Amino acid sequence: MIITRPGDQEGAAGNRRSKMTGTAFPYVTMPATDGVVINTVNFTPGAHTYWHEHERGQILQVLAGRGLVQSEGGPVEVVRAGDTVWCPPGERHWHGASPESYMVHTAISLGATSWADPVDDSDYHDPEAREEQ
Repeated sequence: MIITRPGDQEGAAGNRRSKMTGTAFPYVTMPATDGVVINTVNFTPGAHTYWHEHERGQILQVLAGRGLVQSEGGPVEVVRAGDTVWCPPGERHWHGASPESYMVHTAISLGATSWADPVDDSDYHDPEAREEQ
């Protein structure tokens, strides 16, 4: 058993390998343990990750605000506090805050993360973003 206390966190520099557009503040909730990393990320409006994928998948738990997520080839989806997103192993995707809102999420990353290119503005600002009511 490993217990990580708030004072043990690495702070805003918690995930130096993350690739982001805009300003985001990642905090390590649980350092790499058995191939699992848990980060809580505070995204400012418009901030989002680059395209990336995870060896064994990723779980995103949206804690506050309004965000956007997209899997390669799929529509941009709107997410809000209380939503949980599952990104299967090897699925290329991105996630972050919407242009007009901050977003806070906890990201549970399973296995290695492979970072790719920045998200094109035309993808991020997709006027067809789907929103569940």
